[in-house]
Amino acid sequence: MRSSVKTAAILAVIMAGVGGYYWWATQLNNNQLTGTIEIDGSSTVFPITQAVAEEFWNAYSAVQVNVGVSGTGGGFKRFTAGETDISDASRPIKDSEAELAQKNGVEYVELRVALDGVAVVVNRGNAWVDYLTVEELKLIWEPGSAVDTWDDVRPGWPTQPLRLYGPGTDSGTFDYFTAEIVGEEGASRPDFTASEDDNILVQGISGDQYSLGYFGYAYYAENTDKLKIVPVDSGGGPVTPSDSTINGGQYTPLSRPLFIYVNAESLGRPEVKAFLVFYMENAIDLVSEVGYTPLPEDVYLGNLDLIN
Repeated sequence: MRSSVKTAAILAVIMAGVGGYYWWATQLNNNQLTGTIEIDGSSTVFPITQAVAEEFWNAYSAVQVNVGVSGTGGGFKRFTAGETDISDASRPIKDSEAELAQKNGVEYVELRVALDGVAVVVNRGNAWVDYLTVEELKLIWEPGSAVDTWDDVRPGWPTQPLRLYGPGTDSGTFDYFTAEIVGEEGASRPDFTASEDDNILVQGISGDQYSLGYFGYAYYAENTDKLKIVPVDSGGGPVTPSDSTINGGQYTPLSRPLFIYVNAESLGRPEVKAFLVFYMENAIDLVSEVGYTPLPEDVYLGNLDLIN
């Protein structure tokens, strides 16, 4: 279990009186705070929210926090129906989803929690791929792609089948990748192994020398002994995703913000508010711990204003 973590800079401001969040949180009796918090959505955001849930349990063990992984789209289906308190999302809510929420009387607050780079990965035994261009990635993944073997991508590469792995169609990462690489959200060749569970994709790629796939960077960071990262060249030379290249905007076009969406009615429950205050107080440390790039401190302080 992780040790309790606090971001000193944020706490210093909070304790100085910004909204009184720290004072409010510390007045809650840990034994009296009870209830269940339902969370679902993005597999990309899952490691962050799960890490927060584990640390929160250390302080508020009588509160049950259920964190599901049905993909961003699957999470929004439940969230807009009023079935969950918080929805993890690796993309902003779509207009159609926002309209459904309004129809069902679900008001919500959007909170940015981290930055992510979509990692393009191959098997550790792949000795020929040093980088891929955006054009090559499009050639591989676009609908009707004629790429069947590695040498279809670049002459001189093996004449071996190229087997693909990627997020399922309910995934926000699928939406984002297809929009940025193929040029149209949701447009993709269908003949790939798909899953909303990124751990399944890791297992598939790590066991297949001629595989290629993509998912959130944190899943690569947790499996560097099993996977090889592929730098992406969008026109200025190959760039490998890292905290500095993601935050600095060099890793294009596959850098993006990550979100949680909070049911406004749920905010009226003390256990949900306590969880969110805890989330923002500890986000910088926990986001880094699970392999993503934290946002500036003032973003988390702004989030505290939004949920107060």
